[in-house]
Amino acid sequence: MENKQALRKQYRAARRAHVDAQPESIRALLFHRPPAPLLEMIPADATIGLYVAMGAEAPTAAYAKFFHERGHPLALPYFADSASAMGFANYSDPFVDASLETGPHNIPQPGGDCAAVEPDVLFVPLVAFTETGERLGQGGGHYDRWLAAHPHVTASGLAWDAQLADSLPLEPHDRSLTAVITPTRLYGPFA
Repeated sequence: MENKQALRKQYRAARRAHVDAQPESIRALLFHRPPAPLLEMIPADATIGLYVAMGAEAPTAAYAKFFHERGHPLALPYFADSASAMGFANYSDPFVDASLETGPHNIPQPGGDCAAVEPDVLFVPLVAFTETGERLGQGGGHYDRWLAAHPHVTASGLAWDAQLADSLPLEPHDRSLTAVITPTRLYGPFA
């Protein structure tokens, strides 16, 4: 556990430095649409789960708009309170962020009146990843628990190239990803 905390600190700093070194005009062009091999894995009627990027996390706003324009229902993580398990709620319009409110973990989420939904495809945040799809998350375990309860869901990570690790310490509850997308490469899909 202590090793994971040190790695989170190291990779968060590397991620921040990487993002800060990118001109804003370049950052706006990245993560604009999912790569074609990944799109081929997504059914036309799939509900797409995303996250609202915080700080230096890989951005998801363009993916949300892309999938919305293709007619996919969207979902964002939702917490009823700080002790509740993560669920997902309908994200009806990614062009209007005013529909989001600050949740109990200080993360933007759909309002309490939004319908609960279950994504078929999920894009997850991460702190670090390996080229075989292993993921180091924020440390709360929310995504690992949700993915363990929904093993049929295709889960892919979005990351900056600076977040690639040679290896990561894994525990039995850690869930690997189907793919990881960076600005320069698609890792996977993995079996």
